[in-house]
Amino acid sequence: MTGVIEAPAPGRGGPLLRILPPALYAGRARMLMLRSSLAYKRAWLTIFSGFFEPLFFLVAMGEGLGSLVGDLPGPGGRPLSYAAFIAPGLLAASAMNGAVYDSTFNIFFKLRYARLYDAVLATPLGPVDIALGEIGWALVRGGLYSAGFLGVMTGLGLITSPWGLLALPAALLVAFAFGAVGMAATSFMRSWQDFDLVQLAVLPMFLFSATFFPLSVYPPGLQWVVQAFPLYHAVELMRGLTNGVVGWGLLGHLAYFVVMAAFGVVVASRRLTALLLR
Repeated sequence: MTGVIEAPAPGRGGPLLRILPPALYAGRARMLMLRSSLAYKRAWLTIFSGFFEPLFFLVAMGEGLGSLVGDLPGPGGRPLSYAAFIAPGLLAASAMNGAVYDSTFNIFFKLRYARLYDAVLATPLGPVDIALGEIGWALVRGGLYSAGFLGVMTGLGLITSPWGLLALPAALLVAFAFGAVGMAATSFMRSWQDFDLVQLAVLPMFLFSATFFPLSVYPPGLQWVVQAFPLYHAVELMRGLTNGVVGWGLLGHLAYFVVMAAFGVVVASRRLTALLLR
């Protein structure tokens, strides 16, 4: 890169279209991630507790209900036990939940009540740095949930292929995408009552994204709706990797989350710029 690039004013970060080295933003964003890690140092149980929800579902439904359901068709038509069928879906839900709840409730409090980002703008960090830092921390939280649940799946013998090693990087991408969209949505929220809309989006995705039942059990019209859910693509991605059924279709699921992440980062950055620098 040639020429001289004007440095942004402290606390402003410059226009979104300003050309800056990505490493500069990444370095500044890490400072906000470090701040979040220090803030959670005494509240580590809050993060650790989120690991148990999918574990309880796996034990209650995979082992309990699974004894009544029997085998289900998995990727490629391969029969899977009910526990092996729902475990990848719960893994995807772990990544989603960790990222969404951190990028919605926590960010809303920091933005509207603690006014944390007003103080951050007094440093060299700007709105884009704030967006990347907070989305990065949501990724870390979703990744921790996913890593813990992957350990449980490994211990129970529910990962049957070496391709399952790629499930964790895939979960990180899923967490990043959901964290980015969650932060973008939070920037439009005006009160705590708006968080009912978060539950309205997350709960149906959790229940109907082929997490607990094959897509084929739904009516044809509803199948199109299910396939539009982001979590459906995460479930299919995890199910394919953990069972070793890898094909070109998985690239489509990955591309879905790359686009989703890019969209979320751009919207979140622009909204923070409008809210904090007005």
